[in-house]
Amino acid sequence: MCAFSRMAVPAVQLLVSACLLVAIPGASHAGDVKAGRAKAMMCQACHGLDGLSKTPDAPNIAGQIETYLLTQLQAYKSGARKNEAMSVVAPSLSEKDTEDLAAYYAAIEISVGKLPGG
Repeated sequence: MCAFSRMAVPAVQLLVSACLLVAIPGASHAGDVKAGRAKAMMCQACHGLDGLSKTPDAPNIAGQIETYLLTQLQAYKSGARKNEAMSVVAPSLSEKDTEDLAAYYAAIEISVGKLPGG
């Protein structure tokens, strides 16, 4: 198997998982936004309570699709997706924690200000 193929397999697995979470009826996750906010205290150094990155290496996650966030948290927890900081945090999260965090960050409303070049 070539190097590209070995690298592409985890990405394809994550994509398929995300698609299945969105497509399967009843696969919705009823995370608790209020509980997610409380749990987000451990995320604030990198992602902020507002979901806007506080470090150059952390993505903005405010307003992201809940199933996407959940899939990514599960991938970090299982080791399918790697990141130094998330490899420390994710293994300690329960399934309920990941659902609550995904619900919280997905519930943050974001708006676009002035678009460049316009």
